[in-house]
Amino acid sequence: MAKVQLDGRRMCDWSSFHSESQAKFGFPDFYGRNMDAWVDCLSDLRDADGMSSIALAPDETLHIEVLHSDIFRSKAPHILAVLEDCMEAINERYVENGQNPALRLDMC
Repeated sequence: MAKVQLDGRRMCDWSSFHSESQAKFGFPDFYGRNMDAWVDCLSDLRDADGMSSIALAPDETLHIEVLHSDIFRSKAPHILAVLEDCMEAINERYVENGQNPALRLDMC
């Protein structure tokens, strides 16, 4: 099972969210540090396109665990809402391409 753990204590604003994401997902140095770039980097995990250090098998799911989610939820509820929306959009792309959803969010 593929898993990434994001530390909710470290994500209090957009800058820290993107820093944590870039480090944990292995986004490239030219990562744009915005949600459009975040979506682009996670939209082809099963194609190993180099936009993330993570490569999924054809039916594998990436479990994204947000540790200390209570802190993240209280400090940055707006970021959490956008994160959930973006993950839903990414999973819709996979489904539209005849694949199973690739991302699952676990709040720990």
